[in-house]
Amino acid sequence: MQQVKDTIKEVVFAVLPITAVVIILQSTLIGLPMEVFFQFLIGVVMVSIGLILFLIGVHVGLLPVGEMIGSTLPKSKKVWLTIVVGFILGFVVTVAEPDVRVLAQQIDDVSGGEISQMVLIYAVALGVGIFVALAMMRIIYNIQLKWLLLGGYSVVFMLAMFTPDTFIPISYDAGGVTTGPMTVPFILALGVGVASVLKGKTSSSDSFGLVALASIGPIIAVQILGVIYG
Repeated sequence: MQQVKDTIKEVVFAVLPITAVVIILQSTLIGLPMEVFFQFLIGVVMVSIGLILFLIGVHVGLLPVGEMIGSTLPKSKKVWLTIVVGFILGFVVTVAEPDVRVLAQQIDDVSGGEISQMVLIYAVALGVGIFVALAMMRIIYNIQLKWLLLGGYSVVFMLAMFTPDTFIPISYDAGGVTTGPMTVPFILALGVGVASVLKGKTSSSDSFGLVALASIGPIIAVQILGVIYG
């Protein structure tokens, strides 16, 4: 019950500022048609209810499952299995990420269907999956995070020279939307589970940095997609 109360409070504090700003602008400067304004208020209520239910589901089901999977995989003593499962989980959780679907839908609309919604979603998910697998390798082989970040962003900057201009902003937006409410908790929980077994509870810092790595994958994937389309 305390978890539900904390979630409700978190959502209210998150949604209230933007709601207050829109109400103030409506009363002073903008003056939207009342029908549109009432639709906004109804949307705020529906979004708040949806976020509350979503976050409760994340805390009740997604986080424990991710951590349990992460803590169970290393016990199999099969490195390849941990890496492959990390890739698969990174891929499927990104496909389910609401932020990725919103971005893909908007790009599909703006491009008139030239950049397909599903193609973009799968490209972003593939990038996340590959870099989650690399993150698993980092934990297993004790690779320093800075080297992976340096290598990843070096590839990003090199690909930027060959990527069409229209795809460069899309690629960076793709890296941003993967830090959404579905992907981040699950990937972090997965990393915590793996690190707690391989490195012990005192090395929980090894589970962090996964989101930073996972954000590089979509940038590279969309840039490559841009080179192909270009």
